[in-house]
Amino acid sequence: MTLALYGHPFSSYTWKVLIALYENATPFEFRCIAPEHPDNTADWLRRWPLRRFPLLLDGERQVAETSIIIEYLQLAHPGPVRLLPDDPAAALQVRLLDRCFDLHVMSPVQAAVAGALGRDGYDRDGARASAEEKLELAYGWLEGELAGRMWACGDDFTMADCAAAPSLFYADWVHRISDAYPLLRAYRARLLARPSVARAVDEARPFRVLFPLGAPDRD
Repeated sequence: MTLALYGHPFSSYTWKVLIALYENATPFEFRCIAPEHPDNTADWLRRWPLRRFPLLLDGERQVAETSIIIEYLQLAHPGPVRLLPDDPAAALQVRLLDRCFDLHVMSPVQAAVAGALGRDGYDRDGARASAEEKLELAYGWLEGELAGRMWACGDDFTMADCAAAPSLFYADWVHRISDAYPLLRAYRARLLARPSVARAVDEARPFRVLFPLGAPDRD
């Protein structure tokens, strides 16, 4: 049975799984969660009442949380690109960078977005300032980590890069990666040039008007 992925093309975490699927040309059906697709939305809410996407459906098996979805795909639907190394120590490093991109890059971006949307508990200016401070710390750490590496963890494209692509894409919109971080800037450019990532970026392009902080005229 064909895999199905519930998500939205502009969602950073949907991108993360889409990139993994595109890397291995894994067949799947995309079920967009949006007002114009009420049946998909209702089915997603019925299956995953915690209301976070993406959600992967494999037959009647449901898999949630992006890192778990990518690891599941490698176990149940493997392809030529191994997104998690077989070596346990190398796999730990991939998981570490994956968590760092999600928690220390993407989370501040989401807080800034929540502030711009006026969500409860978020002050617009305070959320943006806090996000910029946290991102600056993350950029500095990543600049050191990326020394001598083609991808997040070395020569091979992994789950960590699937996390890095949307995280750094949107982070640079919220708090520009300055020339003080040439390795990080170059890494972001390599990510955006990779076909799987470029495809996700292009599919999301029509939705840029939705970015509440104002999408820059680039990328």
